[in-house]
Amino acid sequence: MKNATSIIMLLLLLANLSSCRTKNEEVQALTGYQCPMKCEGDQVYEEGGNCPICHMALQPVEPKVGETKEISDLSIYNLPSVWTTQDHKKIELIDLKGHVVVMVMIYTSCQAACPRLAADMRHIEAQIPQPQKERVKFVLVSIDPETDTPERLKKFAIENKMDTGQWVFLTGSPSDTREFAAVLAVNYKQISPSDFSHSNIISVFDQQGELAYQKEGLGANHGTTVAKIRELAQ
Repeated sequence: MKNATSIIMLLLLLANLSSCRTKNEEVQALTGYQCPMKCEGDQVYEEGGNCPICHMALQPVEPKVGETKEISDLSIYNLPSVWTTQDHKKIELIDLKGHVVVMVMIYTSCQAACPRLAADMRHIEAQIPQPQKERVKFVLVSIDPETDTPERLKKFAIENKMDTGQWVFLTGSPSDTREFAAVLAVNYKQISPSDFSHSNIISVFDQQGELAYQKEGLGANHGTTVAKIRELAQ
């Protein structure tokens, strides 16, 4: 799957879904307060006040360069869909903003391609150094939301050793799932009550939700995928 094709699809599908979050709103959301003496290390508070240790006034923290960049029309963070994680938490895709996102679409009852896709994702994750790994989220989105409840996703995560903080499993409405699959250029079709045919694509998005790289296939050489993730997560 070539990046150019997916970028064109992103443009067509997201052009009319521009985020209502302005740059100023993003800066405000990212602004925190920190003790000037760093009594608690890098602890950041949401509101101003005094340090509980030295009692000095907390100072505003400057947002990191790039974190306040306005979301472009190509960003998946323009999508308004709401998802449920394996821990029953409701999130929007924009909640992943600021992380490099490695994403694949699967379904938990799959006995053929999906276990191999999960293995590919684990193999990719294992090649990311720990300091960079903290800036990466590995996201698996179900194409079978009627079956894949948060409980099933949690069970799948544990069974496949994908239950640390870097792993996020999402299930949503059938319409949101179909829309998101189109954005990722993932085709899927239910061929029986418990079976789907589907594309096998791993996608990498940058911190602003723009597509940076895609790789299609099972058991593929993901050297370039890993290199792209490490480049973005520096």
